[in-house]
Amino acid sequence: MPGSIRRYGTEMVHRTEQSERIIEALAEGEAIRGRSLWEDARRRFFRNNAAVGALICLGLVLLFTVVGPLFSQWSIEEIDWARMGDIATEGHPSVESGHYFGLDGLGRDLYARTIQATRTSLIVGVIGAFVAVVIGTLYGAFAGFVGGWVDNVMMRAVDVLISIPYMFIIILLMVMFERSFFMLFVGIGIVSWLDMSRIVRGQTLSLKNREFVEAATTAGVGRFTIILRHIIPNLLGIVVVYATLLVPLMILVESFISFLGLGVQEPNTSLGALISEGAGTVLYGTPWQIACPIFFFLVTIISLFFVGDGLRDALDPKDRG
Repeated sequence: MPGSIRRYGTEMVHRTEQSERIIEALAEGEAIRGRSLWEDARRRFFRNNAAVGALICLGLVLLFTVVGPLFSQWSIEEIDWARMGDIATEGHPSVESGHYFGLDGLGRDLYARTIQATRTSLIVGVIGAFVAVVIGTLYGAFAGFVGGWVDNVMMRAVDVLISIPYMFIIILLMVMFERSFFMLFVGIGIVSWLDMSRIVRGQTLSLKNREFVEAATTAGVGRFTIILRHIIPNLLGIVVVYATLLVPLMILVESFISFLGLGVQEPNTSLGALISEGAGTVLYGTPWQIACPIFFFLVTIISLFFVGDGLRDALDPKDRG
């Protein structure tokens, strides 16, 4: 309670100061320039220390995947035969040997493989989220705007698809198409748009009766044009927030599939595949094989979730100060 009273008092002081500045500007004849939604959201986001810290961590991970290969002395497939005899004693992380993260169980450089694994997981997460957002946004906006029996049929189809275990669908696709890397993107994207469509559909129902939509309808603008030019642009805030929260979920799904051995195949790798390989070698005295990939995995996932929470708070129309 004292903390709430203190925050309330601080907000009242802040708003009082803003009011005084506006009155002074009006008295001096200055023009008052309003702040747009995105400018206001940007300021609110950068006042969130946790979100800004997560964004910095995520930027460092991206920088690692871009700049890291410049410092690598080994390729992802090259085997260090000189140290392969006893990985537990010779394969530990070492700057002198150029194996900054040590060797994996086959004598390959774990630093180079971690870079590729992080890049692969991020690509799968971003592309999978992009596919899910595009399909889900268009599907949900069309169903909500058209309404009637079309809306009922489309959303009942979504309910049926949601009832099917999505992991089973992804595994089935990977087995049918011989563990294709392209099918990994398609499979994750196909089953991830369902929740997005329901969210967009609900928001569309609240927008389609707004004045600007009715004006466009009266002017004879087509349905698809209204959806693309009026409905979807007003849903960008929600779409952006959900997309940032969807990327870590895509990475988790890909990591689990790779952990089962059905995802990214050799010589390529992902964080899930590296964690799966390292999990079976901890008892042999090589903890770095799981510590390095799981570190980047946790930093990436946690950072994405914090950034998503920060964007959600920044774009929340109920709390604007």
